Amino acid sequence: MSVVGYRRVSTVDQNFDRQDLGAVDKLFEEKLSGKNAKDRPALNAMLDWVREGDSVLVHSIDRLARDLRDLQAIIQTLNDKGVSITFRSENLTFSASSDDAFAKLQLQMMGAFAEFERNIIRKRQAEGIAKAKAKGLYQGRPKTVDDAKVRELKESGMGATAIAKELGIGRATVYKSLNGSQ
Repeated sequence: MSVVGYRRVSTVDQNFDRQDLGAVDKLFEEKLSGKNAKDRPALNAMLDWVREGDSVLVHSIDRLARDLRDLQAIIQTLNDKGVSITFRSENLTFSASSDDAFAKLQLQMMGAFAEFERNIIRKRQAEGIAKAKAKGLYQGRPKTVDDAKVRELKESGMGATAIAKELGIGRATVYKSLNGSQ
């Protein structure tokens, strides 16, 4: 039986300092958005690594997931494996053997708040971008694809898949570049 820690921050500029979990046998960390559980390698590695009888520690619910469905699915996956999960900040523990209706209610509410907070952040971000665009201050993110190089490779006879592989970009990006909408 292992005590496993999971910590997440949203950006590479942030640090894990406020997410002290104490002593753990194994620690999984990542610096990625919590909006989508599928695209989080450390989370998926932790889910694969844990075994029956293990206990997972997470600082708070919003560090595990920002989407209520993802939160429920992750907890269910852990419990199905016989693994318990504890959220230190909320002082909540979920395990397959526990059927605490009040804890489940709290989880639903806290998960809904985390999802709500994520949606508010996105709305504020969109409002800020719209205002900056109206003032001519926002140009979007800097271009990362060399359109001339894409055209050069296309003219040399390479297909979209080969160009994408050569430049380390997606095929859709190649098509956008060739159509001038990049």
